[in-house]
Amino acid sequence: MFKRIGVIGAGAMGRGIAQLFASSGQQVLLFDTRAEAIDDALAFNRNLLQRARAKGKMTEAELEATVARMQPAAKLTDLADCDLVIEAIVELLEVKQKLFADLEAIVSTDCVLATNTSSLSVTRIASTAKHPERVAGFHFFNPVPLMKIVEVVRGERTDECHIQSLVALAEQAGHFPAITPDTPGFLVNHAGRAFGTEALRMLSEGVASVQQIDRILRDGPGFRMGPFELFDLTGLDVSHAVMESVYEQFYHDPRYTPSFIAAQRVAAGLLGRKTGQGFYRYQDGQKIEPSEPQPETVLITRPFWLETDDDALRNQVADVLTKAGATLETGSKPSDDAICLVTPLGDDCSTALTQLGLPAERTLALDSFANWEKRRTLMRQPAASADVVAQARQALSADGVPVEVINDSPGFVIQRLIASVVNLGCEIVQKGITTPQTLDRAIQLALGYPKGPLAFGEHYGAANILAVLNNLQTNYGEPRYRPSPWLRRRVQLELPLTTPDFQE
Repeated sequence: MFKRIGVIGAGAMGRGIAQLFASSGQQVLLFDTRAEAIDDALAFNRNLLQRARAKGKMTEAELEATVARMQPAAKLTDLADCDLVIEAIVELLEVKQKLFADLEAIVSTDCVLATNTSSLSVTRIASTAKHPERVAGFHFFNPVPLMKIVEVVRGERTDECHIQSLVALAEQAGHFPAITPDTPGFLVNHAGRAFGTEALRMLSEGVASVQQIDRILRDGPGFRMGPFELFDLTGLDVSHAVMESVYEQFYHDPRYTPSFIAAQRVAAGLLGRKTGQGFYRYQDGQKIEPSEPQPETVLITRPFWLETDDDALRNQVADVLTKAGATLETGSKPSDDAICLVTPLGDDCSTALTQLGLPAERTLALDSFANWEKRRTLMRQPAASADVVAQARQALSADGVPVEVINDSPGFVIQRLIASVVNLGCEIVQKGITTPQTLDRAIQLALGYPKGPLAFGEHYGAANILAVLNNLQTNYGEPRYRPSPWLRRRVQLELPLTTPDFQE
């Protein structure tokens, strides 16, 4: 186990790493080229620990002992006796390579050199080192003490003993170590690509507004923040750079295609909270919440007809229509006056009504993936009558649950985004980047998803996810939505998505 740890870089990540390991009992030396940055970081950490003390989370003796374990390093050579050095400096390959070359001339041959890089190849960072076998990735998330996960990245030449030592260190500090090979985006940034990129694509197609997409994804799958709220929090410049980096490193795989919308907004300086305006406006760091539009009240004069094999959904629709004073027809075909509701998986409303031979002027689509108790989604299509849309919206919200009306789109919002998240997760485990269990736990810890990608697939039904993807691929005619073999095989064999390739 490491006893004396050097941390290089006294920014948010470096000071967080220093606090984490000082709190778990290691001696930590903090170095930065700017002495004042070290002083600021140590003062910041003391202040955080004092807050913890005030809340009764630690004793005064524990506070002072932790502070005493964090010491400044005036020069790089002060790290000579460390058995682990973690760099958290600027994300430039040549700068990190030079730093490691300088360190190799200072530290012992037994000292492990770790990089906190989030986007650069650990193998490339190590490629100029005399001892690349002792170089590994140790990627934390901000704020380090609170985000209980670290990616332990194995470079092509990293010795396995060093990986296991870093895993043990992380566990001692109370963090979950997600071991991953040196692939683009590692694990978390890789798996997280589907959330933002698919939302941006829906926005670019005019499927729904920023606010609608965020509301639907908060109230449906249960994300704490919608994708555009998250862009504003992290900074669109940071998020877009990661999207471009992963896209380039995977040689323009369509799954990772960034959006021109993000590029334009970055160029305009609309970066989010830190600039006062992003996809939302901010005042004193607080989002100015746009009011949710309220539809006009209309007279409900038509009965409804629902196409679905889901008895639970049929009962839910019938109940809310009863509250609205409307009726749900039970015949195999709709009457000549009925508003027709279809429930496609991965198809748009136009395709669904054409396949079923329904009248376009009075047919709408209802998302079966929605959380019926929180928010419902209706999809209109270009031939739908405005009066039909208004009546359906009012009738389906008669119990007070809001109804979003979006434009015609394969896969609505929830189906499309969740299917993309699940599919990418399946592809990650298919490639052997991680195990199913590590994937789901890492994504929940690092990204705050209410479920991991594979758990989302089980929740909505793996067969349903596969149907959504197949229909998305047919509608768009592009490989962006090609189903992962991992997903397809487990649906074919009726196995859970967490089933490994070989049963021991």
